[in-house]
Amino acid sequence: MRDEATIADVTRRAHDYLAVADRLLPGWITDFYVVGSASLGEYVPNRSDVDFVAVVADTASRAQLARLRVVHVAAGLAAAARSRATGGTPNGVFVSSRDVSLPVTEIRPVASHTGLTFEVGTGFDVNPVIWKQLSTRAIRVRGREPADLNLNPQPELLGAWNLANLQSYWLPLGHKMASGRTKRTVSGFRYGYGWAVSWATLGPARLHCTIATGDVIGKRSAGEYALDTFDSQWHPVIQLGLNWWRDDAPTGRADDARRAGQFALHVVEDAQRLGTI
Repeated sequence: MRDEATIADVTRRAHDYLAVADRLLPGWITDFYVVGSASLGEYVPNRSDVDFVAVVADTASRAQLARLRVVHVAAGLAAAARSRATGGTPNGVFVSSRDVSLPVTEIRPVASHTGLTFEVGTGFDVNPVIWKQLSTRAIRVRGREPADLNLNPQPELLGAWNLANLQSYWLPLGHKMASGRTKRTVSGFRYGYGWAVSWATLGPARLHCTIATGDVIGKRSAGEYALDTFDSQWHPVIQLGLNWWRDDAPTGRADDARRAGQFALHVVEDAQRLGTI
Protein backbone atom coordinates (compact mmCIF):
# COMPACT_ATOMS: atom_id res chain seq x y z
CA MET A 1 0.00 0.00 0.00
CA ARG A 2 1.37 3.42 -0.93
CA ASP A 3 1.62 5.91 1.90
CA GLU A 4 1.98 9.66 1.85
CA ALA A 5 5.55 9.56 3.15
CA THR A 6 6.65 7.27 0.33
CA ILE A 7 4.96 9.35 -2.33
CA ALA A 8 6.49 12.51 -0.87
CA ASP A 9 9.98 10.96 -0.81
CA VAL A 10 9.95 9.58 -4.35
CA THR A 11 8.31 12.73 -5.70
CA ARG A 12 11.05 14.83 -4.10
CA ARG A 13 13.71 12.61 -5.64
CA ALA A 14 11.97 12.81 -8.99
CA HIS A 15 11.90 16.60 -8.83
CA ASP A 16 15.60 16.62 -7.91
CA TYR A 17 16.29 14.59 -11.04
CA LEU A 18 14.08 16.81 -13.20
CA ALA A 19 15.80 19.93 -11.88
CA VAL A 20 19.06 18.64 -13.35
CA ALA A 21 17.42 17.47 -16.58
CA ASP A 22 15.50 20.70 -17.14
CA ARG A 23 18.64 22.79 -16.86
CA LEU A 24 20.36 20.81 -19.60
CA LEU A 25 17.33 19.85 -21.69
CA PRO A 26 14.71 22.56 -21.11
CA GLY A 27 11.21 21.59 -22.20
CA TRP A 28 12.28 18.17 -23.48
CA ILE A 29 10.76 15.93 -20.77
CA THR A 30 7.01 16.50 -21.04
CA ASP A 31 5.67 13.67 -18.87
CA PHE A 32 7.35 11.88 -15.97
CA TYR A 33 6.08 8.89 -13.98
CA VAL A 34 7.53 6.85 -11.13
CA VAL A 35 7.01 3.10 -11.49
CA GLY A 36 8.68 0.12 -9.80
CA SER A 37 8.54 -0.51 -6.07
CA ALA A 38 7.21 2.95 -5.23
CA SER A 39 4.20 2.57 -7.52
CA LEU A 40 3.54 -0.92 -6.14
CA GLY A 41 3.51 0.31 -2.55
CA GLU A 42 6.73 -1.52 -1.66
CA TYR A 43 9.30 1.24 -1.61
CA VAL A 44 12.01 0.71 1.03
CA PRO A 45 14.16 3.75 1.88
CA ASN A 46 17.86 3.08 1.26
CA ARG A 47 16.99 -0.14 -0.56
CA SER A 48 14.70 0.78 -3.45
CA ASP A 49 15.78 2.77 -6.47
CA VAL A 50 13.51 5.36 -8.06
CA ASP A 51 12.41 3.83 -11.36
CA PHE A 52 10.76 6.11 -13.90
CA VAL A 53 9.33 6.39 -17.39
CA ALA A 54 9.84 9.76 -19.10
CA VAL A 55 7.99 10.86 -22.22
CA VAL A 56 10.02 13.31 -24.29
CA ALA A 57 8.98 15.84 -26.90
CA ASP A 58 10.85 14.20 -29.76
CA THR A 59 13.61 11.77 -30.61
CA ALA A 60 16.97 12.99 -29.41
CA SER A 61 19.66 14.67 -31.45
CA ARG A 62 23.28 13.79 -30.85
CA ALA A 63 23.69 16.94 -28.77
CA GLN A 64 20.64 16.10 -26.65
CA LEU A 65 21.91 12.58 -26.03
CA ALA A 66 25.24 13.99 -24.91
CA ARG A 67 23.43 16.23 -22.45
CA LEU A 68 21.28 13.33 -21.25
CA ARG A 69 24.47 11.42 -20.44
CA VAL A 70 25.51 14.34 -18.29
CA VAL A 71 22.11 14.27 -16.57
CA HIS A 72 22.62 10.58 -15.82
CA VAL A 73 26.02 11.17 -14.23
CA ALA A 74 25.04 14.30 -12.32
CA ALA A 75 21.77 12.90 -10.98
CA GLY A 76 23.44 9.62 -10.02
CA LEU A 77 26.19 11.40 -8.09
CA ALA A 78 23.63 13.55 -6.31
CA ALA A 79 21.58 10.49 -5.32
CA ALA A 80 24.69 8.66 -4.10
CA ALA A 81 25.60 11.63 -1.92
CA ARG A 82 22.18 11.50 -0.24
CA SER A 83 21.72 7.74 0.09
CA ARG A 84 23.42 4.54 1.06
CA ALA A 85 24.98 2.63 -1.83
CA THR A 86 22.15 0.10 -2.03
CA GLY A 87 19.32 2.37 -3.07
CA GLY A 88 17.97 5.71 -4.15
CA THR A 89 19.43 5.75 -7.65
CA PRO A 90 17.20 7.21 -10.40
CA ASN A 91 16.80 4.58 -13.14
CA GLY A 92 14.67 5.30 -16.15
CA VAL A 93 13.70 5.00 -19.76
CA PHE A 94 12.89 7.76 -22.25
CA VAL A 95 10.20 7.31 -24.89
CA SER A 96 9.19 9.70 -27.64
CA SER A 97 5.70 11.18 -27.42
CA ARG A 98 4.97 9.96 -30.93
CA ASP A 99 5.78 6.36 -29.95
CA VAL A 100 4.35 6.04 -26.45
CA SER A 101 0.92 4.86 -27.65
CA LEU A 102 2.34 2.05 -29.80
CA PRO A 103 2.10 -1.56 -28.60
CA VAL A 104 4.84 -1.71 -25.97
CA THR A 105 6.88 -4.38 -27.76
CA GLU A 106 7.01 -2.15 -30.85
CA ILE A 107 8.36 0.92 -29.05
CA ARG A 108 12.01 1.79 -29.62
CA PRO A 109 13.19 3.76 -26.60
CA VAL A 110 15.11 6.96 -27.13
CA ALA A 111 17.53 6.06 -24.32
CA SER A 112 17.71 4.56 -20.86
CA HIS A 113 19.96 4.45 -17.84
CA THR A 114 20.25 1.98 -14.99
CA GLY A 115 22.88 2.40 -12.32
CA LEU A 116 26.13 3.21 -14.08
CA THR A 117 24.89 2.14 -17.51
CA PHE A 118 23.60 4.59 -20.14
CA GLU A 119 22.23 3.22 -23.43
CA VAL A 120 20.85 4.78 -26.59
CA GLY A 121 17.98 3.25 -28.55
CA THR A 122 17.18 0.57 -26.02
CA GLY A 123 15.67 0.15 -22.58
CA PHE A 124 14.72 -3.02 -20.72
CA ASP A 125 11.86 -1.30 -18.89
CA VAL A 126 9.86 -0.81 -22.07
CA ASN A 127 8.06 -4.10 -21.61
CA PRO A 128 4.58 -5.44 -20.75
CA VAL A 129 5.32 -5.57 -16.99
CA ILE A 130 6.38 -1.95 -16.62
CA TRP A 131 3.70 -0.76 -19.03
CA LYS A 132 1.06 -2.48 -16.92
CA GLN A 133 2.37 -0.56 -13.91
CA LEU A 134 2.48 2.64 -15.95
CA SER A 135 -1.11 2.26 -17.08
CA THR A 136 -2.57 1.33 -13.69
CA ARG A 137 -0.26 2.24 -10.79
CA ALA A 138 2.21 4.93 -11.82
CA ILE A 139 2.88 7.99 -9.68
CA ARG A 140 2.48 10.99 -11.96
CA VAL A 141 5.09 13.65 -11.32
CA ARG A 142 4.67 15.73 -14.46
CA GLY A 143 2.38 15.84 -17.47
CA ARG A 144 -0.69 13.92 -18.50
CA GLU A 145 -2.53 11.28 -16.56
CA PRO A 146 -1.37 7.81 -17.68
CA ALA A 147 -4.88 7.11 -19.01
CA ASP A 148 -4.41 9.97 -21.47
CA LEU A 149 -1.30 8.41 -23.02
CA ASN A 150 -3.36 5.74 -24.85
CA LEU A 151 -0.95 3.04 -23.73
CA ASN A 152 -1.01 -0.48 -25.13
CA PRO A 153 0.69 -2.74 -22.53
CA GLN A 154 -0.17 -5.88 -24.55
CA PRO A 155 -1.55 -7.83 -21.57
CA GLU A 156 -1.84 -10.92 -23.73
CA LEU A 157 1.97 -11.11 -23.73
CA LEU A 158 2.47 -10.65 -20.00
CA GLY A 159 2.87 -14.32 -19.08
CA ALA A 160 5.02 -15.21 -22.08
CA TRP A 161 7.27 -12.20 -21.53
CA ASN A 162 7.91 -13.17 -17.90
CA LEU A 163 8.61 -16.77 -18.84
CA ALA A 164 11.08 -15.67 -21.50
CA ASN A 165 12.81 -13.42 -18.97
CA LEU A 166 13.11 -16.29 -16.52
CA GLN A 167 14.67 -18.45 -19.20
CA SER A 168 17.01 -15.86 -20.66
CA TYR A 169 18.30 -14.22 -17.47
CA TRP A 170 17.37 -16.09 -14.32
CA LEU A 171 18.08 -19.61 -15.57
CA PRO A 172 21.75 -18.99 -16.44
CA LEU A 173 22.17 -16.83 -13.34
CA GLY A 174 20.74 -19.61 -11.19
CA HIS A 175 23.17 -22.14 -12.68
CA LYS A 176 26.16 -19.88 -12.03
CA MET A 177 25.14 -19.03 -8.48
CA ALA A 178 24.32 -22.64 -7.66
CA SER A 179 27.82 -23.59 -8.78
CA GLY A 180 29.37 -21.02 -6.46
CA ARG A 181 30.30 -18.42 -9.09
CA THR A 182 28.43 -15.63 -7.38
CA LYS A 183 31.12 -12.96 -7.34
CA ARG A 184 31.57 -13.06 -11.09
CA THR A 185 27.87 -13.42 -11.81
CA VAL A 186 25.89 -10.82 -9.89
CA SER A 187 26.66 -7.24 -10.88
CA GLY A 188 25.56 -5.97 -7.49
CA PHE A 189 27.75 -8.38 -5.55
CA ARG A 190 29.71 -5.44 -4.17
CA TYR A 191 26.76 -5.11 -1.77
CA GLY A 192 27.54 -8.54 -0.31
CA TYR A 193 26.06 -12.03 -0.18
CA GLY A 194 22.87 -10.73 1.43
CA TRP A 195 22.16 -8.67 -1.67
CA ALA A 196 22.84 -11.64 -3.93
CA VAL A 197 20.49 -13.88 -1.93
CA SER A 198 17.75 -11.26 -2.06
CA TRP A 199 18.21 -10.75 -5.80
CA ALA A 200 18.06 -14.45 -6.66
CA THR A 201 15.12 -15.34 -4.42
CA LEU A 202 12.75 -12.39 -4.75
CA GLY A 203 13.38 -11.63 -8.43
CA PRO A 204 12.35 -15.01 -9.89
CA ALA A 205 9.46 -15.29 -7.43
CA ARG A 206 8.01 -12.00 -8.74
CA LEU A 207 7.94 -13.33 -12.28
CA HIS A 208 6.52 -16.68 -11.18
CA CYS A 209 3.66 -14.86 -9.45
CA THR A 210 2.84 -12.89 -12.60
CA ILE A 211 2.83 -16.05 -14.71
CA ALA A 212 0.59 -17.82 -12.19
CA THR A 213 -1.80 -14.98 -11.37
CA GLY A 214 -1.39 -12.15 -13.88
CA ASP A 215 -0.56 -9.78 -11.04
CA VAL A 216 2.57 -7.61 -10.90
CA ILE A 217 4.05 -7.43 -7.40
CA GLY A 218 7.04 -5.96 -5.58
CA LYS A 219 9.90 -7.70 -3.84
CA ARG A 220 8.33 -7.87 -0.38
CA SER A 221 5.17 -9.43 -1.79
CA ALA A 222 7.32 -11.76 -3.86
CA GLY A 223 8.98 -13.08 -0.71
CA GLU A 224 5.62 -13.61 0.94
CA TYR A 225 4.29 -15.27 -2.21
CA ALA A 226 7.31 -17.57 -2.34
CA LEU A 227 6.84 -18.64 1.29
CA ASP A 228 3.20 -19.45 0.54
CA THR A 229 3.88 -21.19 -2.78
CA PHE A 230 7.07 -23.22 -2.51
CA ASP A 231 8.04 -26.16 -0.33
CA SER A 232 9.31 -25.51 3.18
CA GLN A 233 12.80 -26.69 2.25
CA TRP A 234 13.22 -23.34 0.49
CA HIS A 235 11.84 -21.20 3.28
CA PRO A 236 15.15 -20.45 5.07
CA VAL A 237 16.80 -18.96 1.98
CA ILE A 238 13.61 -17.13 0.94
CA GLN A 239 13.40 -15.64 4.43
CA LEU A 240 17.04 -14.54 4.21
CA GLY A 241 16.33 -12.73 0.96
CA LEU A 242 13.19 -11.15 2.37
CA ASN A 243 14.97 -10.09 5.57
CA TRP A 244 17.77 -8.43 3.63
CA TRP A 245 15.25 -6.48 1.61
CA ARG A 246 13.56 -5.36 4.82
CA ASP A 247 16.99 -4.35 6.14
CA ASP A 248 16.73 -6.89 8.95
CA ALA A 249 19.64 -9.11 7.89
CA PRO A 250 22.24 -7.22 5.83
CA THR A 251 24.78 -10.04 5.63
CA GLY A 252 24.96 -13.54 4.20
CA ARG A 253 27.36 -16.33 3.33
CA ALA A 254 28.59 -18.02 0.18
CA ASP A 255 26.51 -21.10 0.99
CA ASP A 256 23.41 -18.91 1.19
CA ALA A 257 24.10 -17.54 -2.28
CA ARG A 258 24.51 -21.05 -3.69
CA ARG A 259 21.21 -22.07 -2.12
CA ALA A 260 19.56 -18.99 -3.59
CA GLY A 261 20.82 -20.04 -7.01
CA GLN A 262 19.30 -23.48 -6.50
CA PHE A 263 16.00 -21.87 -5.56
CA ALA A 264 16.07 -19.70 -8.67
CA LEU A 265 16.48 -22.82 -10.79
CA HIS A 266 13.53 -24.43 -9.03
CA VAL A 267 11.36 -21.36 -9.66
CA VAL A 268 12.23 -21.35 -13.36
CA GLU A 269 11.43 -25.06 -13.66
CA ASP A 270 8.08 -24.62 -11.96
CA ALA A 271 7.23 -21.58 -14.08
CA GLN A 272 7.99 -23.57 -17.23
CA ARG A 273 5.51 -26.16 -15.99
CA LEU A 274 2.88 -23.47 -15.49
CA GLY A 275 3.56 -22.17 -18.97
CA THR A 276 2.63 -25.49 -20.51
CA ILE A 277 -0.64 -25.95 -18.60
